[in-house]
Amino acid sequence: MDSRTSHAHTSHAHTHRPGVRSAAGSAGPPAAFDAVVVGGGVIGLVTAWRAAGRGLRTAVVDPSPGGGAAQVAAGMLAAVTELHHGEEALLDLNLTSAARYPRFADELAEAAGTGIGYRACGTLSVALDADDRAQLRELHLLQERCGLDVQWLTGRECRKLEPMLAPGVRGGLRVDGDHQTDPRLLTAALLTACERAGVVFHRGWAREVTVRAGRATGVVLTDGTALAAGQSVLAGGCRSGEPAGLPPEVAVPVRPVKGQVLRLRMPDARPPFLSRTVRAVVRGGHVYLVPRLSGELVIGATSEERGLDTTVTAGGVYELLRDAHELVPGLTELPLTETRAGLRPATPDNAPLLGPTALPGLHLATGHHRNGVLLAPVTGEALAQALVTGELPDYARPFSAQRFAGGRGVAA
Repeated sequence: MDSRTSHAHTSHAHTHRPGVRSAAGSAGPPAAFDAVVVGGGVIGLVTAWRAAGRGLRTAVVDPSPGGGAAQVAAGMLAAVTELHHGEEALLDLNLTSAARYPRFADELAEAAGTGIGYRACGTLSVALDADDRAQLRELHLLQERCGLDVQWLTGRECRKLEPMLAPGVRGGLRVDGDHQTDPRLLTAALLTACERAGVVFHRGWAREVTVRAGRATGVVLTDGTALAAGQSVLAGGCRSGEPAGLPPEVAVPVRPVKGQVLRLRMPDARPPFLSRTVRAVVRGGHVYLVPRLSGELVIGATSEERGLDTTVTAGGVYELLRDAHELVPGLTELPLTETRAGLRPATPDNAPLLGPTALPGLHLATGHHRNGVLLAPVTGEALAQALVTGELPDYARPFSAQRFAGGRGVAA
């Protein structure tokens, strides 16, 4: 939607409300927007939608809203199977968001008039050899220590659940609570919900955060357009730290981690080719297969420190197909319909940066790494609350945007 069109369409939402600070401070004239969100991916869109739902006049700045990592992501809602040692605090946030997904999916579908492909299908993590089995057993012990609902299965039990699995599968973990959604449908629904809620879209990128009297007062786009806003949110994934004007005390330690993903077409058959998400560690490398009701099979994902490179490589495609073939030999007969690479925004502790920064009027909603789609419900709620009250909800406070000092990537 053209920003001029959307502005005209939503002008009724732009009467200033008391209690929302203007860009010039409480005594000055009202800002053009109560909140401007830099970044139109899943995290930026859910933040804008929830902010608009709280009555804030909201704008999104992005050259191509709905693009970004969500167009590549597989959409696993894997709070349990993504658990890593040392990430127990993040587990709590992931579980909180996963529990809210059914209601979030219904609410968004009602707001947008379209579904988001949410499926309560469960996940099966399997091991192919003795080393992989030992690693999976270690994960199982960690999951049990965390009180998670996980069931250990023999190789035979795994193949009974998913007959297409290789005969050599040595065992696995059944996690009925790890579900999936379709990030492309999710993004499309969020775009529609934002438009219907009166969010204004500016198709450009933020060149600079404007600061006056020690407070963020909006952003300037690369074409010179200045947007005044009572509060600004940097939600641009791994590019969130790019805008100029940030003072040294505002740390945005986010880096890109490349992931390559393949999409195949499954046959329309009963029983289905795969009925649930299947994950494995193959020779130390992670691979997952996510079957969609549409017949699409998503295979991913590599993890590469390559800067902003989004090139699909022959090696990446080969590794994914090789490892997936060891898991499910029959997939080599399937049509390969797409290869893509995207960038996950990673922080030093692999957890998101949420809420107010050291600069008044500036918030972060970035650094979600592997869990951007999973954390969409709680991120939208947390940022909307921070924009309205200045405080994060309790569950989000361990992930404060201010936990890293001076941009050095060290916890404060």
